Amino acid sequence: MFKLNKNRRFNYTPRFFKGKEDIPINFESKFSKYRDTYNSIDMGMNWSDQRDKMRNKRNRGINMTLILIVVFLILVFLYIIDFDLTIFYTN
Repeated sequence: MFKLNKNRRFNYTPRFFKGKEDIPINFESKFSKYRDTYNSIDMGMNWSDQRDKMRNKRNRGINMTLILIVVFLILVFLYIIDFDLTIFYTN
């Protein structure tokens, strides 16, 4: 009396469908499996990642470049104002 009807599944296949063709090409780079990925809207992880980058500066070469630029600009400034270096030498 209260018997449920059997679930009939609709199984349609188009006439010219050749099936799913798996593409053997892998578009990922060889470094992608080592990449740390997180949700783009996860601000906590993004914030901690940026803090770690700022704390652990591995590129110290910029400091030497900055020092050379500052020294060069100071020397140019001293040349422009016609600074005399003989005040540092004693007779």
